[in-house]
This record gives sequence, structure tokens and C-alpha cells, in this order.
Amino acid sequence: MYDYLIVGSGLFGAVFACEAAKRGRHCLVIEKRGHVGGNIYTRELEGIQVHQYGAHIFHTSSREVWDYVRQFARFNRYTNCPVANYKGEIYNLPFNMNTFNRLWGVVTPRQAEEKIKEQKKEYQTEHPRNLEEQALNLVGRDVYEKLIKGYTEKQWGRRATELPPEIIRRLPVRFVYDNNYFSDIYQGIPIGGYTAMIEKMLEKADVRLNTDYLLQKESLDDLAHKIIYTGPIDAFYDYCFGELEYRSLFFETEILEEPNYQGNAVVNYTEYEVPYTRIIEHKHFEFGTQEKTVISREYPAAWKRGDEPYYPVNNDRNNCLYRQYVRLADKEERVIFGGRLGTYRYMDMHHVVEEALHIAQRELD
Repeated sequence: MYDYLIVGSGLFGAVFACEAAKRGRHCLVIEKRGHVGGNIYTRELEGIQVHQYGAHIFHTSSREVWDYVRQFARFNRYTNCPVANYKGEIYNLPFNMNTFNRLWGVVTPRQAEEKIKEQKKEYQTEHPRNLEEQALNLVGRDVYEKLIKGYTEKQWGRRATELPPEIIRRLPVRFVYDNNYFSDIYQGIPIGGYTAMIEKMLEKADVRLNTDYLLQKESLDDLAHKIIYTGPIDAFYDYCFGELEYRSLFFETEILEEPNYQGNAVVNYTEYEVPYTRIIEHKHFEFGTQEKTVISREYPAAWKRGDEPYYPVNNDRNNCLYRQYVRLADKEERVIFGGRLGTYRYMDMHHVVEEALHIAQRELD
């Protein structure tokens, strides 16, 4: 009945479905959730587009990718400028001259460089054995203790002294008064939310929601000549070599009877004692003026089967395990693996679009 069965209606699946439709292919997109869009799904509450699965800001330096996504939505001029809250002290992110002025009172780049150099020298370790030693090598004690340590330990569920140094091989340190988190040329958020953008990509595909591919694999496979699979690769093979490791998230979303809760879209809470890593105030993504506001507290969590996998844990053990699954995937004649879960790597949205366009061109042309 179909040329392609696309498992997952997130950005990768939607881009591929759109490109296939342009070339006259007939696609069935199935989604285990009750909505399209994967983790970039947005829903409206109190007239505000709520990022249901965490903040998503589109950014890229590729004109091709930027022009591509703007076929499906009009983007606003939102610039990602998160701040960090450490015990009531507010610091700009990424680490820049505003951060250093707040920490030490320095006002020139040279003063900031000298202060960091002084702190790095005090804690220098030739061969860092863990994340803490690596971070101290890179930025010194003050930045590490106030802005890195607690946040990182919450994010990974382990103490910094137990985490490998490779997690932070480098840290962005900018000696300019610029709070823009990303250095890409293009940046923004689709006006009206990501869901409308995905729905436009899927206009010419058939879509089935609340459909779990792995529970109906045999009957669904019979519907199409080829399968585009964007779910976890280890689940596809029924974890025959063991489970790949992920970090998960859960969210507490709340409607507040006030127009402005925190004055910024994203505020990170960097002290370990605060259980959530950040609070998102969704209206600020679209410069909202509604009388109410909606906030989401974001909590990191250990992943187990049945939870949503967010961040692959790309350490040596998991990468080795993933390569075993790749050897099976390479033998598949009908199945193409794609996206964040299908390739077991973290990807920003522009990387997902690039990969989907590349695979679509290779497969369809």
C-alpha cells in the first residue's frame, strides 16, 4: 500500500515524509504518542505555546537548512539568552563578560582572563581523572562551583568526581558582553509553535497516532516496501545485546495567575540542592503579553524501559554496544535508521534536518 512506513513523527520522520511526497512517494507515518512532532511538540495553554518536552530553539548557520524550515513556518527573532540562578545570585550564560563582572567585578577582557588564569593555575592537574578536575583546569574554582558542579551532577545523576573528564573537554568562555547562547547566524522559534510546522510537513502523508510499531511490527511491515525507523535501535532488536543507556527527563507544568514569573524563558538552577535543573517560562519564547503565564520545571532522571529516552550516554561501554547493533542494521535491506534514537547520538534540530535531507536525497533521487 505504501512506498515507506515512517516510524516516528518527529522532525526526522516529518522531513523525510515531506521529501518523499514531493517525489511522488506514498508514506504512512505512525506515532506511538497521541500527537505528532516527537519531542518538539508544542501545545497551547492560556494562549501560550508550551514546549511540552523541554525548550527547543532552532538555530543554524546553514542557509539551506534555514530556508528549508521557513517553508513551513514563519520564525520570530527569539535569541536564546538563558541565565543561571545560584542561591539567588543571577549569572548570564554562556560564560561571558557579564558573568565575570558579576563574579569578580572585572570590567575588561584582560582582567577576566587574568582572573581565570590565576584560578586555573591554582588547581591545574596534568592528567584530569574526572569531570571536576577537568572543569577546574578549564575555568577555575568560582565558575565551576557556582555554575557547573551542581547542574552537571543533577543532569547526570552522579557526583562530578565520578564522571569522566571527557564530558567537558572544553567549556565556552567568551570575553565579550554578549549573552547570546548560540553563535549560529540564524535563530528563532516558529510563530504558533512547532506542531503546526510538523503538521504542514506531513500534509501529504497518511498519519496514524497511538500506534506502537514494536507491538505490531509484523503487520505494519507488510504495509510498505521500506521502513524509516527513528525509534531506539536497541529496542528494534529487542535489546538482544543489552540496553543502551540514556538520561531521561520529566516535567511539572503549572499555570500561574500572574503575567511574568521569572522574566526570562530559561533559568538554570545550578545548586545541587534544588532538584530541578531549570524552569522554562514558555510565553517569553514568543514575547507573550497574556495575563497568565505557564512554567515548566525540568527534572533529570535515570532512564528505564518505558521512560522517554532523551540523552544518549555516549561513553565507551555504550558506544561499543551501539556498534554491535549497527552491524545488524547494516544487514537490513528494507530498514533505514535515522534521528537521535536510531543513530544513538544527541543532535540539535538543524542537524536532524540536515541528516534527513541527506538520507532523503540518497534514497529517493
